[in-house]
Amino acid sequence: MCRVVDLQQAVLAKNDTAAHRLRTELAARGTAVVNLLSSPGSGKTALLERELVLARETGVPVAALTADLATENDATRLARSGAPVKQVLTDGLCHLEARMLGGHLDGWLPEDTRLLFVENVGNLVCPASYDLGETLRVVLASVTEGEDKPLKYPTAFGLAHLVLVTKTDIAEAVEFDEDAFRAHVEQVNPGVEVLLTSARRGAGVGALLERALGAANGAPVHRPVMAQQHRSTHTHTHLEHDEASHDRPHTHPGEDEPGGATDASGATAHTRP
Repeated sequence: MCRVVDLQQAVLAKNDTAAHRLRTELAARGTAVVNLLSSPGSGKTALLERELVLARETGVPVAALTADLATENDATRLARSGAPVKQVLTDGLCHLEARMLGGHLDGWLPEDTRLLFVENVGNLVCPASYDLGETLRVVLASVTEGEDKPLKYPTAFGLAHLVLVTKTDIAEAVEFDEDAFRAHVEQVNPGVEVLLTSARRGAGVGALLERALGAANGAPVHRPVMAQQHRSTHTHTHLEHDEASHDRPHTHPGEDEPGGATDASGATAHTRP
Protein backbone atom coordinates (compact mmCIF):
# COMPACT_ATOMS: atom_id res chain seq x y z
CA MET A 1 0.00 0.00 0.00
CA CYS A 2 2.86 2.37 0.86
CA ARG A 3 4.46 1.70 -2.52
CA VAL A 4 1.21 2.71 -4.26
CA VAL A 5 0.96 5.95 -2.28
CA ASP A 6 4.64 6.73 -2.88
CA LEU A 7 4.20 6.14 -6.60
CA GLN A 8 1.15 8.39 -6.77
CA GLN A 9 3.00 11.17 -4.99
CA ALA A 10 6.02 10.77 -7.25
CA VAL A 11 3.80 11.04 -10.33
CA LEU A 12 2.19 14.20 -8.98
CA ALA A 13 5.57 15.68 -8.10
CA LYS A 14 6.77 14.96 -11.63
CA ASN A 15 3.66 16.64 -13.02
CA ASP A 16 4.22 19.66 -10.77
CA THR A 17 7.71 20.06 -12.23
CA ALA A 18 6.34 19.94 -15.78
CA ALA A 19 3.55 22.38 -14.83
CA HIS A 20 6.04 24.87 -13.40
CA ARG A 21 8.09 24.68 -16.58
CA LEU A 22 5.04 25.15 -18.81
CA ARG A 23 3.75 28.04 -16.71
CA THR A 24 7.12 29.78 -16.97
CA GLU A 25 7.35 29.25 -20.73
CA LEU A 26 3.84 30.54 -21.39
CA ALA A 27 4.26 33.52 -19.05
CA ALA A 28 7.37 34.52 -20.98
CA ARG A 29 5.28 34.86 -24.13
CA GLY A 30 2.41 36.60 -22.31
CA THR A 31 -0.05 33.68 -22.23
CA ALA A 32 -2.10 32.71 -19.17
CA VAL A 33 -3.85 29.35 -18.87
CA VAL A 34 -7.36 28.97 -17.44
CA ASN A 35 -8.09 25.39 -16.37
CA LEU A 36 -11.82 24.57 -16.37
CA LEU A 37 -13.01 21.56 -14.37
CA SER A 38 -16.52 20.18 -13.98
CA SER A 39 -18.71 17.11 -14.12
CA PRO A 40 -20.10 16.02 -17.50
CA GLY A 41 -23.15 18.01 -18.53
CA SER A 42 -22.45 21.02 -16.31
CA GLY A 43 -22.81 23.51 -19.16
CA LYS A 44 -19.07 24.21 -19.29
CA THR A 45 -18.86 24.21 -23.10
CA ALA A 46 -21.90 26.46 -23.54
CA LEU A 47 -20.52 29.05 -21.13
CA LEU A 48 -17.02 28.88 -22.61
CA GLU A 49 -18.40 29.47 -26.10
CA ARG A 50 -20.11 32.66 -24.89
CA GLU A 51 -16.88 33.81 -23.20
CA LEU A 52 -14.83 33.15 -26.34
CA VAL A 53 -17.29 35.14 -28.47
CA LEU A 54 -17.09 38.05 -26.03
CA ALA A 55 -13.29 37.90 -26.04
CA ARG A 56 -13.22 38.03 -29.82
CA GLU A 57 -15.66 40.94 -29.88
CA THR A 58 -13.53 42.92 -27.43
CA GLY A 59 -10.23 42.17 -29.15
CA VAL A 60 -8.74 39.78 -26.59
CA PRO A 61 -6.52 37.14 -28.28
CA VAL A 62 -7.86 33.82 -26.96
CA ALA A 63 -7.65 30.14 -27.80
CA ALA A 64 -9.28 27.01 -26.42
CA LEU A 65 -8.17 23.42 -26.03
CA THR A 66 -10.84 20.91 -25.09
CA ALA A 67 -10.26 17.34 -23.91
CA ASP A 68 -12.61 14.38 -24.14
CA LEU A 69 -12.36 10.62 -24.14
CA ALA A 70 -14.08 10.57 -27.54
CA THR A 71 -15.84 12.75 -30.18
CA GLU A 72 -14.94 16.21 -31.48
CA ASN A 73 -18.31 17.70 -30.56
CA ASP A 74 -17.04 20.28 -28.09
CA ALA A 75 -14.34 21.58 -30.44
CA THR A 76 -16.94 21.98 -33.19
CA ARG A 77 -19.16 24.03 -30.87
CA LEU A 78 -16.33 26.20 -29.55
CA ALA A 79 -14.98 26.86 -33.05
CA ARG A 80 -18.19 28.75 -33.84
CA SER A 81 -16.74 31.58 -31.74
CA GLY A 82 -14.03 32.17 -34.33
CA ALA A 83 -11.26 31.52 -31.80
CA PRO A 84 -8.50 28.97 -32.49
CA VAL A 85 -9.69 25.65 -31.05
CA LYS A 86 -8.04 22.26 -30.67
CA GLN A 87 -9.62 18.96 -29.63
CA VAL A 88 -7.56 16.46 -27.65
CA LEU A 89 -8.83 12.87 -27.56
CA THR A 90 -7.42 11.11 -24.50
CA ASP A 91 -8.35 7.56 -25.56
CA GLY A 92 -9.62 6.66 -22.10
CA LEU A 93 -7.31 8.75 -19.91
CA CYS A 94 -9.56 10.59 -17.45
CA HIS A 95 -7.53 13.81 -17.16
CA LEU A 96 -4.96 16.04 -18.80
CA GLU A 97 -1.43 16.38 -17.45
CA ALA A 98 1.01 19.25 -17.83
CA ARG A 99 3.39 17.37 -20.13
CA MET A 100 0.50 16.29 -22.34
CA LEU A 101 -0.84 19.83 -22.57
CA GLY A 102 2.56 21.26 -23.45
CA GLY A 103 2.99 18.71 -26.22
CA HIS A 104 -0.34 19.60 -27.78
CA LEU A 105 0.44 23.32 -27.72
CA ASP A 106 3.68 22.98 -29.70
CA GLY A 107 3.21 24.32 -33.21
CA TRP A 108 -0.47 25.11 -32.66
CA LEU A 109 -0.97 27.88 -30.10
CA PRO A 110 -0.83 31.32 -31.80
CA GLU A 111 2.06 33.41 -30.51
CA ASP A 112 -0.14 36.37 -29.54
CA THR A 113 -2.56 34.31 -27.40
CA ARG A 114 -3.32 36.18 -24.18
CA LEU A 115 -5.65 33.59 -22.65
CA LEU A 116 -5.72 29.86 -23.26
CA PHE A 117 -8.87 28.22 -21.92
CA VAL A 118 -8.42 24.50 -21.25
CA GLU A 119 -11.66 22.56 -21.00
CA ASN A 120 -10.51 19.54 -19.00
CA VAL A 121 -12.08 16.09 -19.24
CA GLY A 122 -15.55 16.07 -17.65
CA ASN A 123 -14.62 14.62 -14.28
CA LEU A 124 -14.17 16.08 -10.79
CA VAL A 125 -11.88 13.33 -9.48
CA CYS A 126 -8.83 12.66 -11.67
CA PRO A 127 -8.20 16.20 -13.05
CA ALA A 128 -8.38 17.79 -9.59
CA SER A 129 -4.87 16.74 -8.53
CA TYR A 130 -3.06 17.73 -11.73
CA ASP A 131 -1.64 21.23 -12.14
CA LEU A 132 -1.59 22.18 -15.84
CA GLY A 133 0.55 25.25 -15.41
CA GLU A 134 -2.61 27.33 -15.06
CA THR A 135 -2.83 30.88 -13.83
CA LEU A 136 -6.47 30.40 -12.89
CA ARG A 137 -8.26 27.18 -11.92
CA VAL A 138 -12.04 27.34 -12.22
CA VAL A 139 -14.52 24.72 -11.04
CA LEU A 140 -18.05 24.78 -12.44
CA ALA A 141 -21.18 23.13 -11.04
CA SER A 142 -24.69 23.32 -12.42
CA VAL A 143 -27.75 23.93 -10.26
CA THR A 144 -28.95 20.41 -11.12
CA GLU A 145 -26.02 18.68 -9.41
CA GLY A 146 -26.97 19.28 -5.80
CA GLU A 147 -25.84 21.71 -3.14
CA ASP A 148 -23.53 19.16 -1.51
CA LYS A 149 -21.29 18.77 -4.57
CA PRO A 150 -18.38 20.63 -2.93
CA LEU A 151 -18.48 18.24 0.03
CA LYS A 152 -18.49 15.18 -2.24
CA TYR A 153 -15.53 16.46 -4.29
CA PRO A 154 -13.48 18.45 -1.76
CA THR A 155 -10.22 18.33 -3.71
CA ALA A 156 -11.72 19.78 -6.89
CA PHE A 157 -13.51 22.58 -5.07
CA GLY A 158 -10.83 22.97 -2.43
CA LEU A 159 -8.13 23.80 -4.98
CA ALA A 160 -10.23 26.22 -7.06
CA HIS A 161 -9.33 29.87 -7.53
CA LEU A 162 -12.89 30.58 -8.66
CA VAL A 163 -16.21 28.69 -8.56
CA LEU A 164 -18.96 29.19 -11.14
CA VAL A 165 -22.55 28.03 -10.79
CA THR A 166 -24.13 27.32 -14.18
CA LYS A 167 -27.67 26.96 -15.55
CA THR A 168 -29.11 29.38 -13.00
CA ASP A 169 -32.04 30.03 -15.34
CA ILE A 170 -33.54 26.76 -14.06
CA ALA A 171 -32.46 27.17 -10.42
CA GLU A 172 -35.99 27.76 -9.17
CA ALA A 173 -37.39 24.80 -11.08
CA VAL A 174 -34.89 22.39 -9.51
CA GLU A 175 -35.14 24.09 -6.09
CA PHE A 176 -31.44 24.94 -5.95
CA ASP A 177 -30.43 26.19 -2.51
CA GLU A 178 -27.81 28.86 -3.23
CA ASP A 179 -27.09 29.59 0.42
CA ALA A 180 -26.41 25.93 1.18
CA PHE A 181 -24.14 25.60 -1.86
CA ARG A 182 -22.13 28.69 -0.89
CA ALA A 183 -21.80 27.40 2.68
CA HIS A 184 -20.45 24.07 1.44
CA VAL A 185 -17.95 25.78 -0.88
CA GLU A 186 -16.80 27.95 2.02
CA GLN A 187 -16.33 24.84 4.14
CA VAL A 188 -13.78 23.28 1.76
CA ASN A 189 -12.29 26.48 0.31
CA PRO A 190 -12.66 29.49 2.63
CA GLY A 191 -12.81 32.84 0.86
CA VAL A 192 -13.09 31.61 -2.73
CA GLU A 193 -15.39 33.68 -4.97
CA VAL A 194 -18.61 32.05 -6.20
CA LEU A 195 -20.32 33.53 -9.28
CA LEU A 196 -23.72 32.71 -10.76
CA THR A 197 -24.06 32.25 -14.52
CA SER A 198 -26.52 31.28 -17.23
CA ALA A 199 -25.20 30.76 -20.74
CA ARG A 200 -28.77 30.59 -22.06
CA ARG A 201 -29.85 33.96 -20.68
CA GLY A 202 -26.43 35.60 -20.62
CA ALA A 203 -26.42 36.14 -16.86
CA GLY A 204 -22.88 36.39 -15.56
CA VAL A 205 -21.36 36.01 -19.02
CA GLY A 206 -18.13 37.98 -19.14
CA ALA A 207 -17.27 37.43 -15.49
CA LEU A 208 -14.97 34.52 -16.31
CA LEU A 209 -13.21 36.54 -19.01
CA GLU A 210 -12.84 39.48 -16.63
CA ARG A 211 -11.35 37.34 -13.84
CA ALA A 212 -9.05 35.56 -16.28
CA LEU A 213 -7.74 38.82 -17.74
CA GLY A 214 -7.24 40.18 -14.25
CA ALA A 215 -5.15 37.15 -13.28
CA ALA A 216 -3.19 37.37 -16.53
CA ASN A 217 -2.42 41.02 -15.78
CA GLY A 218 -1.14 40.24 -12.32
CA ALA A 219 -4.22 40.82 -10.17
CA PRO A 220 -4.17 38.81 -6.91
CA VAL A 221 -5.60 35.30 -7.27
CA HIS A 222 -7.32 33.48 -4.42
CA ARG A 223 -4.92 31.19 -2.53
CA PRO A 224 -6.74 28.04 -1.38
CA VAL A 225 -5.63 26.66 1.97
CA MET A 226 -5.69 23.17 0.50
CA ALA A 227 -3.22 24.20 -2.23
CA GLN A 228 -0.59 25.05 0.36
CA GLN A 229 -1.08 21.66 2.02
CA HIS A 230 -0.82 19.79 -1.29
CA ARG A 231 2.28 21.69 -2.35
CA SER A 232 4.01 20.86 0.92
CA THR A 233 3.12 17.17 0.65
CA HIS A 234 4.22 16.85 -2.99
CA THR A 235 7.53 18.63 -2.39
CA HIS A 236 8.35 16.59 0.73
CA THR A 237 7.53 13.29 -0.95
CA HIS A 238 9.42 14.23 -4.11
CA LEU A 239 12.60 14.95 -2.11
CA GLU A 240 12.32 11.70 -0.18
CA HIS A 241 11.74 9.75 -3.39
CA ASP A 242 14.78 11.28 -5.09
CA GLU A 243 17.03 10.50 -2.11
CA ALA A 244 15.83 6.93 -1.72
CA SER A 245 15.41 5.75 -5.32
CA HIS A 246 16.85 8.20 -7.82
CA ASP A 247 17.97 5.36 -10.09
CA ARG A 248 14.56 3.69 -10.22
CA PRO A 249 12.54 4.62 -13.34
CA HIS A 250 9.23 6.36 -12.68
CA THR A 251 6.01 4.83 -13.90
CA HIS A 252 3.75 7.49 -15.32
CA PRO A 253 0.02 6.79 -15.83
CA GLY A 254 -0.84 7.23 -19.47
CA GLU A 255 2.82 7.48 -20.53
CA ASP A 256 2.38 4.86 -23.21
CA GLU A 257 -1.21 5.77 -24.03
CA PRO A 258 -1.80 7.13 -27.52
CA GLY A 259 -3.63 10.41 -27.75
CA GLY A 260 -5.40 12.15 -30.60
CA ALA A 261 -5.34 15.87 -31.25
CA THR A 262 -7.78 17.47 -33.62
CA ASP A 263 -7.99 21.10 -34.61
CA ALA A 264 -11.25 22.84 -35.46
CA SER A 265 -10.78 22.12 -39.14
CA GLY A 266 -11.31 18.42 -38.40
CA ALA A 267 -7.78 17.21 -39.16
CA THR A 268 -6.72 14.62 -36.60
CA ALA A 269 -3.14 13.87 -35.63
CA HIS A 270 -2.66 10.84 -33.38
CA THR A 271 0.35 11.44 -31.19
CA ARG A 272 1.74 10.35 -27.88
CA PRO A 273 0.73 12.99 -25.29
